[in-house]
Amino acid sequence: MHEYTSTARVWGLTCPGFPEEVSRARRWTRDILCGSPLAEDAELIVSELSANAILHTASGRESGSFHLALAVSSQVVALSVTDDGGAGTAPKVEHRDQEAEHGRGLGMVSAIAHRVVVHDSDGGHTVTAELFTDMHPGGHPC
Repeated sequence: MHEYTSTARVWGLTCPGFPEEVSRARRWTRDILCGSPLAEDAELIVSELSANAILHTASGRESGSFHLALAVSSQVVALSVTDDGGAGTAPKVEHRDQEAEHGRGLGMVSAIAHRVVVHDSDGGHTVTAELFTDMHPGGHPC
């Protein structure tokens, strides 16, 4: 690869807004990142973001869905979850007490990821977490 270019591979998955789809999202992420040292962190991030979409937005309502995007390059693994909106406010990172029962998810994601970005997206919100690496993810056979 030329030092000034980066070829990212991008995958996408749309899931119905059912709680059992969170495990599907984790498995999908694990399969794509098989052999990467970032696979476990990425799996945890996707799990948290997918669960948040189902629990806190219209994605978890009847006929709701959420969309995952995973981009992998030699420099970064970017994981995005787009919800169906309807939450009233944008997701935000809050650092809560460890005893809190709710509201710690994005704080945990921001502690794992190198960068977390939230932006509006077609009536909903997209949360993107980035994990930076110098290693090429997915380079080992499963």
